[in-house]
Order: sequence, then C-alpha cells, then structure tokens
Amino acid sequence: MAESHSLGQKGEELAAEHLKNKGCRILHRNWRSGKKELDIVAENKENIVFAEVKTRSDNFMSTPADTISREKQKQIIYAAEAYIRKYNIGKEARFDIITVIEKGRNISIEHIEGAFYPTLR
Repeated sequence: MAESHSLGQKGEELAAEHLKNKGCRILHRNWRSGKKELDIVAENKENIVFAEVKTRSDNFMSTPADTISREKQKQIIYAAEAYIRKYNIGKEARFDIITVIEKGRNISIEHIEGAFYPTLR
C-alpha cells in the first residue's frame, strides 16, 4: 500500500510539472470538498483545469484512463462545482486526465485535454 501511495504521489508531481510546462499555473493539489477530491487544479489563460491523475507501474491490463468511471467523473464534476463556487471562478472549466506510466526507468505521460464534460448528471 505504501509503495502504491508513493507511486501516486510521484505521478502527481510529474503531472503538475507537465501542466506547468504547458503554461498552466497550479492553484491546488489534492483539494477536497467533503469526501470528493480534485487531484490538481490549475489555470491557463482560457480555462480552469481540473486534472485527474492516474499512475501505474505498468500498462498490461488496461490504461489508467480506463479506470475513471462515469461515477468518478460525476464526483470530480461536483467537486469542481464546489471549487468554482468557493473561489468565484469566471473561467470555463476543462476536465483533463493525465496518465503516468512507469516501467522501470521509463516514464510516459499522456495528457487528455477535455477528457470529459460536466454534462453527467
């Protein structure tokens, strides 16, 4: 369990760095609204970006992005709505998935911008 937690933290660090390299400013990490959590909240000129980060040590069964169910998407959307209300955000929301796969010393990052939309109610 501790190893997977450590891998997850490393993945979130890499994902945050990836977003910074794409011109985003990180606003919050692991922001909570009740039991719901947003992995990374960032912004660029046009959008407030809510990024769900999935990290795995290999990719043989399914991709990490495949593990984000419709129910998980709904939880992210509800948490994002709470965030937008709390901080009075006027930018358009974008929901991204960032997958980090670590295979030995090789790390690959896939960033799916606009992976889902806040229409799942």
